[in-house]
Amino acid sequence: MARKNGFHTITSQNYPLFQLSEILTQEQKDFFDKYGFLHFKKFISREAVELILRESERIQEQWIKDDVKVVNGVPIKYGTDVDGKKIVQRFAFTNQFSPILNNLLKDDRLKALFELIGATDCRIGEDEKDGLVFNHYVNTSESNYSQLGWHTDALRDIFYGNKIMPMLNVGIPLDNSSPSNGGLRILPGTHNKGIGTLLFKKPYFISNKPDKKEIGLTVEAGDLTVHDGRLWHRVAQSPHTGEKSRRRVMYIPIVTGKFEPKSDQSKPLFYQRLMTITNK
Repeated sequence: MARKNGFHTITSQNYPLFQLSEILTQEQKDFFDKYGFLHFKKFISREAVELILRESERIQEQWIKDDVKVVNGVPIKYGTDVDGKKIVQRFAFTNQFSPILNNLLKDDRLKALFELIGATDCRIGEDEKDGLVFNHYVNTSESNYSQLGWHTDALRDIFYGNKIMPMLNVGIPLDNSSPSNGGLRILPGTHNKGIGTLLFKKPYFISNKPDKKEIGLTVEAGDLTVHDGRLWHRVAQSPHTGEKSRRRVMYIPIVTGKFEPKSDQSKPLFYQRLMTITNK
């Protein structure tokens, strides 16, 4: 197998796995620079995963009761579970509704990831972007969230009228998942291909078509992934239906630049409306 810049050509089966501590290794930094992502094993315990899932169910029950449609300008996506019950399929700013989830953002190991950006004003976006997002993908006839089309996370800067700033998106899966069950697909290395690739490589959110260069990640509940905000990625639909298709994952933004907190006066951006009407 060929080696490029010290690494094998990576596939879904052979990309390296790491452990996250409070200091990144040079190997981890070099891999991220080249490919735009890292996968760390066992970031949180199974007990912590179960606690987070219970918190999500508590928040969900309250939001359904209160008919919450928007949180800090971010539309909330509802759907139907395998048993026919109404569920929240995309939460935003869950850290603002749970001390347990907010405390997760204080883990010192997350600060080690700041070095991947290198900016002095790097911070966890507790009150920015969409805050701590909780995605609940399930493939049923009434589901409104079983996949998410190709996109980069850097797009939102353009819709804010800002220049594109360095950012990271940190994922914590809460279910075991492999490429055979859908899940995250990334195009390694697309984070450093310039503004043309960032803006025009694929139709944002509309396209779900597989790419011959994409790789899928095999994750266990409690792992941690991180990708560059400029990296092209999508969430593939599970080929299964019902319980076997369930995938729950949280995302934490690590941001730089001007502090731009959201509030209950914030309005949805165009791309958020686009997300709401696509990728069912």
